[in-house]
Amino acid sequence: MSSAKQSFLALAAIVGAAFPAAASGPTDACALAESLSVGAGGDALVDLPFRTIDGRIYLDVLVNGRGPFVFAVDTGASGIGRADASLVSELALPFDGEGQTSDGVTTAKVDTVRIASLTLDGLVRSEVSVIARDYRSRVSPEAAFSGILGREFFADGLLMIDFPAQRLRFFNVRDLRADQSGVMVYERAFRVPVTLGSKTTAGNLDTGADVTLVIPAAVYEQLQGAPLQSAENVSLTNTRIESSSGRYAGPIQIGEAMLTDVPVRVVAELHEVLVGAHALKDQRVLIDQRHKTVGVCPARDR
Repeated sequence: MSSAKQSFLALAAIVGAAFPAAASGPTDACALAESLSVGAGGDALVDLPFRTIDGRIYLDVLVNGRGPFVFAVDTGASGIGRADASLVSELALPFDGEGQTSDGVTTAKVDTVRIASLTLDGLVRSEVSVIARDYRSRVSPEAAFSGILGREFFADGLLMIDFPAQRLRFFNVRDLRADQSGVMVYERAFRVPVTLGSKTTAGNLDTGADVTLVIPAAVYEQLQGAPLQSAENVSLTNTRIESSSGRYAGPIQIGEAMLTDVPVRVVAELHEVLVGAHALKDQRVLIDQRHKTVGVCPARDR
C-alpha cells in the first residue's frame, strides 16, 4: 500500500471518529417516531419525562450549575430561551444588553441577561444571552416557571416531544430528512402546512400556547364553522387582543395527525393559523432544525 493511501486512510479514520455518521433509521417519519418511543433511541442526549400544565411542557433545568429550576419548552419562542425576573434576581444574572421580541402583532424592547450554562440532562448550552421578563405574573401559581427553553436550544439535533408518553428526547446522531415520507419542510420556524377541510394554509406549531387552534377571522369565514361567541382576550407575548370562540368540525390535518370537532379561537388581527399545545396532546412531534423538517404523528396503539 502506498504511503499516500495509508495517510488518506489514517485521516479518514480520524475524521470518522471525530464526526460519527448519523444513526440509520426508518425512512418514514412516523415509523421513526415509533421506533424512538419504544427504546430504539438509546443514543439520546436528552431522555426525560415531562409534565404538562395548561398543555405547556415543564422540565427541570440547571442554571449555572444550580437548581433544578422549572423551565417550559416553547417551540413558539425564538432564541435559546427566556429567564423569569425571579430567576434573574435569585442568581444575580448579569445584564447583557437590550433586544426586541415580536408576537406577530406588536414588537417590544426587552432586556437580556447572560447565563454561563443551561443544562438539560446531557445537553449543555454555554454563555448564552436570553430575554428577561416577568412571566410569573401572567400565569397561575401552579403554572409558574423560572424560564423557557426556546427553539435554538434544540437547534443542532432531532427533538422528539412524545405527548402521550410525556417524554422529551433529543438526539444529535439522528435525522429527520426532507426525503422521508410524512415529513413537512418549513422555511420559517415552525410554519407547516395545515389543512382545514379543503383549505390548506400555514400553521405555526407553538407548544407554549394554551389553546387548540387560533384562526384568523378571514380564514374562519371560509370554513363554515359554528357560529362564534364572544370570548376573553387572547394573550400574546406583548399584546392582548380581542377574540371569539367557536368549534370547527374539520377534518384538520397536521402532518399525519387528523383532528375533528375542535374548539377554536378566532382573531381578526392574526395573519396565520396557530397550532397550540392542546392540538398536539395526542401526537408525537419531531423537529429537526438542521434539515428544517417537522413530523407530527399520532401515537400507535400497542
